[in-house]
Amino acid sequence: MKWHEITISTTEEATEMISNFLHELGAGGVSIEESGTLNKPRDTSLGQWYELPLNDIPEGQAVIKGYFAEGTDLEGLLEELKPRVEELRTFEIDPGEVSYAWQEVDDEDWATAWKQYFKPIRISDTLTIKPTWEDYTPEEGERIIELDPGMAFGTGTHPTTALCLQTLESVVRGGEEMIDVGTGSGILAIGACKLGAKSILALDLDPIAVSSATENVSLNGLSEKIEVRLSDLLGVLRDGGADSGSASSLQVTVPVDLVVANILAEIILLFIDDVYEALKPGGIYIASGVYKNKEDDVEKGLKASGFEIVEKRRDEDWIAFVARKPQEG
Repeated sequence: MKWHEITISTTEEATEMISNFLHELGAGGVSIEESGTLNKPRDTSLGQWYELPLNDIPEGQAVIKGYFAEGTDLEGLLEELKPRVEELRTFEIDPGEVSYAWQEVDDEDWATAWKQYFKPIRISDTLTIKPTWEDYTPEEGERIIELDPGMAFGTGTHPTTALCLQTLESVVRGGEEMIDVGTGSGILAIGACKLGAKSILALDLDPIAVSSATENVSLNGLSEKIEVRLSDLLGVLRDGGADSGSASSLQVTVPVDLVVANILAEIILLFIDDVYEALKPGGIYIASGVYKNKEDDVEKGLKASGFEIVEKRRDEDWIAFVARKPQEG
């Protein structure tokens, strides 16, 4: 089968929004390559090793590739895509000097070839992400997340995901009930469960993500502890059987101990009050996916809703907030 490969040169800041646009326009897969210049040292503190060489993408820039089935109307697709990318500037997301290119590729050129570069990677002190097709012998105390992310979702190595997993490792004490908003491949829910969380509700608006996460939860043998549901943010808590604060038909009982959201800052700001209501007093909210230019906005939004900022963790230009709902009284 032939595919149309659309290549977009843009900024790292705009990658998540543009990749989301490509998915909404029907992309069969999306890949993102960020700057790998010598000015960006690679973190090897946990024993990580890297298969791909450093690239020559300028610092702060990125290349996104979207794959569309043969027969797609590329002219019509680009006519719809380009104004949406330019509109990002009105939301203070700078896509830079965007350029577009396209070519025809064979199915094998993108659908499976990328797997050779996805190797087991130690993401925190105890968590290691292992692709399902790789053999790996864990060390004592090492927790393995089996993952087949598919082309639509990440491998867990993006700074925002790594920040969340590392933060979960410091927050989860065992026995928590948790909600993962925007679960994607399910990696954060699986990681939290491996760290000792008791039960988790994993939510995503994208049916493909729900399918991917469900499969990965099953691969890790956690189907009894993690429920994956289709939901627009926390909408399922209103529509899925919630009664006097308790969603009896769901995996967890609301209010919960912990909420995690690894999504864009603009989306985080939309439902902070809902997260506050979904947490127990003393409960923790981990909000990641925040680019540096939105740090102040998210901090103000969290405080305005009543949260206390416990910690801010950073990786490159990305920030993860750890916020607490105050104890009553």
